[in-house]
Amino acid sequence: MNCPKDNTPLATTQMRGIEVDRCSTCKGMWLDTQELDQLEDTVYAADDMKGTLIFSETPTAFVCPRCGAILNQFEYRLYGLVLEHCPNEHGFWLDADEDQRVLEFMQARDASMQRKSSAEGEWSKWLNRLRSKR
Repeated sequence: MNCPKDNTPLATTQMRGIEVDRCSTCKGMWLDTQELDQLEDTVYAADDMKGTLIFSETPTAFVCPRCGAILNQFEYRLYGLVLEHCPNEHGFWLDADEDQRVLEFMQARDASMQRKSSAEGEWSKWLNRLRSKR
């Protein structure tokens, strides 16, 4: 497989226990479809709470390293991060350091959900105290 951005052969490597295909020139990486989810799961595994993955798809000038289809770019989970993916569901292209941004978004999502849970628990306790005063 070759890099969709600069045609350099991709090298298979391990990252956070996930096998990815990385470009030695541009430092981007190809993640097979399930590997993006595995990357997210290293910091936030609640799939039903992650939100919709793909927003605002548009075609790019780059091709899928697996099948040669034109990659579509999309906004990742409404976080303002633009990634590319194969329309035939072969995987995702992440430019240099976009993997770190994905992890940061998932960490923020985890913290947000923990704050929400804590606030709901405190609200419930407060309502119970009000009810018990009757």
